[in-house]
Amino acid sequence: MSEQVLAGRRVVDIATLIAGPMIAQRLGDFGADVIKVEQPGVGDHQRSWGSQKNGSSVYWASISRNKHSVALDLRRPAGVAALKRLLVRADVLVENFRPGTLERWGLGPDVLHALNPGLVIARVTGYGQDGPYSARPGFGTIAEAMSGFSHMTGPADGPPTLPSMPLADGVAALTGAFAVMLALYHRDVNGGPGQVIDISLAESLLPLMEPTLLDWDQLGLDLRRRGNTLSHVAPRTAYECGDGQWIALSASAQSIFERLAEAIGRPELVRDARFSTNAARVNNIELIDEIVGGWMATYPREDVLRRMEEAQVAVGPVYDLPGVYDDPHFKARGSFVTVDDPLMGPMRLVAVTPRLSSTPGRIRHTGPALGQDDAEVFAEFGIDPAGSPSSPVTPG
Repeated sequence: MSEQVLAGRRVVDIATLIAGPMIAQRLGDFGADVIKVEQPGVGDHQRSWGSQKNGSSVYWASISRNKHSVALDLRRPAGVAALKRLLVRADVLVENFRPGTLERWGLGPDVLHALNPGLVIARVTGYGQDGPYSARPGFGTIAEAMSGFSHMTGPADGPPTLPSMPLADGVAALTGAFAVMLALYHRDVNGGPGQVIDISLAESLLPLMEPTLLDWDQLGLDLRRRGNTLSHVAPRTAYECGDGQWIALSASAQSIFERLAEAIGRPELVRDARFSTNAARVNNIELIDEIVGGWMATYPREDVLRRMEEAQVAVGPVYDLPGVYDDPHFKARGSFVTVDDPLMGPMRLVAVTPRLSSTPGRIRHTGPALGQDDAEVFAEFGIDPAGSPSSPVTPG
């Protein structure tokens, strides 16, 4: 079995920013040959977004790892013809333009499948390829708001809260990578044709919201923001310890709560009708949080963590960023790998997940310079440096 399970599969990534490129990144991590097609002179917007070091985007080094970069102007016929040349021998195309854009460029699925019937086309948009919102510009921030996520996130007496990381993009990317693998399986194992995958940022978040949505649909419960607590579990929140550090606790099982009560020296709580069941604790959430939080506040975090671990209670530290890198468990697991970048030097990148025992993924190199692989890729596909095929593109 090949060490890289997707070795021999070719992905053409013409998307920008996060969700689409992350799909290609995930496939590249497991061996796919990813060709990143960028606008000449400009490149992917991610190159200029976010934190910069030595004139280069820090995040670009990761999101475009394991990719080749070529520059083609898809707004010109020569660029379109060159892209077709790439796609004749590709397995996957990833794009995130507004619906209808590829069609206007003469690159619609009907045209591409005539060239390459087995091509899997992953299309990422804010709202999907159809529907009344399909033509709107879509970003993860809007998806997080429209999915109900932001309505449920934040303190009870505060405004809706947007995540401080690209949550919707990340979820859509994982959804998209999963969908691509399903489509490749259908093609390669079931003998099916290539197909189009319609990935909506907003819809990708809806499965995460389903427990709350069903509460409304079935019970008429219009749940509101609760800070760090949950409507169905108590105690479950973050507590400040005596040294000003924080821990997170989840007593989602009755046995965990019973061990927690014993660990904080309050075994009688298990027999108290206000706390004897999870439903009772939810109804008395402020009081149980006050009891547990009062105990936590009397000890430094390391003592709390030690005592909770001894009692087999589910807790963990709320890390700042240095704490994430320094955690001994992450170090032992190799959760970060150091990769040398030509411009930034050594970088600690998050290791490839998930972990496969026989065909693990790996980071072969960081993100490329714009167009750095033009010569190699153009020569392989018979494309002249001006971006035109040197011979006619014919269906595969």
